[in-house]
Amino acid sequence: MHTREGRDGRLLLSIGETMGRFSAGGIGMLDFVPDFTLGLAGAESNVAIAAARLGAPAAWVGRVGPDSTGDLIERRLRAEGVYAVAIRDPAPTGLMVLSRRTNSSVEVDYHRSGSAGTQLRAQDVSADLLNRAGIVHLTGITPALSAGARRATFEIAAAARSAGALVSVDVNFRSKLWSAQQAAPVLADLVRAADIVFAGPDEAQLVLGSQEDHLDELAGSVHHLGPAEVIIKDGARGCVALLSDPDGGGRHQVAAPQVQVADPVGAGDAFVGGYLAERLRSEPGLTRLRTAVRTGSYAVTVPGDCEGLPTRTELEKFDDADDITR
Repeated sequence: MHTREGRDGRLLLSIGETMGRFSAGGIGMLDFVPDFTLGLAGAESNVAIAAARLGAPAAWVGRVGPDSTGDLIERRLRAEGVYAVAIRDPAPTGLMVLSRRTNSSVEVDYHRSGSAGTQLRAQDVSADLLNRAGIVHLTGITPALSAGARRATFEIAAAARSAGALVSVDVNFRSKLWSAQQAAPVLADLVRAADIVFAGPDEAQLVLGSQEDHLDELAGSVHHLGPAEVIIKDGARGCVALLSDPDGGGRHQVAAPQVQVADPVGAGDAFVGGYLAERLRSEPGLTRLRTAVRTGSYAVTVPGDCEGLPTRTELEKFDDADDITR
């Protein structure tokens, strides 16, 4: 089991594809939606932005196309205080289209086959950045993008460990990118390469090949694969975690604040960013988890992947903000 400690005072390095996000401006069939807004979307960049807004030094590495969407991504990340390494690839930047067929449902369509992000290579991440990183964050999305991106994911994880950084993995299974049968063995191997793992209950079952639905049992079984810190994200119910790191180890369960949800997309990334920001500060386990659930809850009150991510000041006021928590 991995029990390494990260290097205090270093940055969070998050690696993966960021896309343009077209969001329908109304509810109903796309035929009748009058307008769209353009932003950015991507689990790894969401995590970097979430951490940066909480005051953590954060960097992102990924490939974008030679197009205006790639320009937008690079500008937005830098405006958020994220050190962005946006490598220009001949392929176009990927796109995501988000719509609401009904008031209670969200539909996501990807246009990322052969995109710039699928061309990720381990060499895209410099030795200098790895040496500056306390935590390197990866997700299970990247291995689904292409065979080359899959190799790069594992090579980057190995290079991060060799450089002395902690490896963080959010399982993030995306059924529109690959099947559960294809994903399960790859994601299990990625979990084994990690020090910190985040997963939803269904994702933990996928990795384990189990139908176990008790969160404590799921966390324990994932823990036995190697990670020192296992956090099972349970949406609006909060989380269960099993931590064996020296500060704040043991089993924890934290409830999430109740909020009015405007957009659930990106909630898990906000959770991860909040946890890792506190991990870089060497905060105790319970503090990390409380920040994680509050960051995730705050983020869903605003439409967009990352637009609603809170600053440290906003998060500190969160519990007293009746108009948010009621």
